[in-house]
Amino acid sequence: MKKTILAWLFLMAVSPLLAKTQYTSADSIKVVKLLKEGKRHKDKQGLVLFFARKFLGVPYVASTLENNVDEQLVINLRQLDCTTFVENVLALTLCTQNGKTSFADFCDQLRRIRYRNGKIGYPTRLHYFSEWIADNARMGFVEETQTPNPPFSAVQTLQLNFMSTHVDKYPMLVRTPAFVKPIAQMESQLSGKTCRYIPKAGILNNAACKQAVKDGNILALVTSRQGLDTSHVGFAVWKKDGLHLFHASSLQKKVVEDKSLLKTYMQKQKLQLGIRVVKVK
Repeated sequence: MKKTILAWLFLMAVSPLLAKTQYTSADSIKVVKLLKEGKRHKDKQGLVLFFARKFLGVPYVASTLENNVDEQLVINLRQLDCTTFVENVLALTLCTQNGKTSFADFCDQLRRIRYRNGKIGYPTRLHYFSEWIADNARMGFVEETQTPNPPFSAVQTLQLNFMSTHVDKYPMLVRTPAFVKPIAQMESQLSGKTCRYIPKAGILNNAACKQAVKDGNILALVTSRQGLDTSHVGFAVWKKDGLHLFHASSLQKKVVEDKSLLKTYMQKQKLQLGIRVVKVK
């Protein structure tokens, strides 16, 4: 017991970030275990799907980042939504690529992935995936693909206001009304920007799509719902019959390597328009 307390105090001294991080011992143990496995993984090009498959079957739970009164860096590998699944896999991948093997390293990487300029705070969390892509691209973690045309034959013009016009859906905004203004300012700054995407009718099992979308790419599903940009995220997986989505599924209530074709999945979702494609660098 004494050794455990001393180890914890040492970690706090080495990494002040951990003192502002919400996690369990099970989370920290799993992270270190996965990073060790990643270090031994020979196919460094396939790290994204290697780590994604380590989460197969993990329960889907929405809003796991909202369970703290004051914004903290939440590490929860036991319950995932679509975004936290992508973020955790990306953090593990980048840590491994850069030879980082400690839990503190992982926390630092996740902080920079999840928050604008790495600054922890509710208004600086990257709530809209368009800003998430832009900030992570600026940091050099990812790069969005928008050419050639075809298959990137559709254009989305961002008109974002969902958070500021649906405050009741966000507990932190209800508790802290002062956050609404910076959220609205962020929405305004993003609105008007455009991005190219592959329409769902164009997601085909052909050479053009296979060239544009690679295994392990992050796929952001574009939505027509007013005030939003995307409605779901996951990873690309090519199989013999075509492109599939590896994701934390709210329908299946767990992380799955979906058996249905992505195109088939999206055809059932009337508000889904297509996919934005993001490469992990």
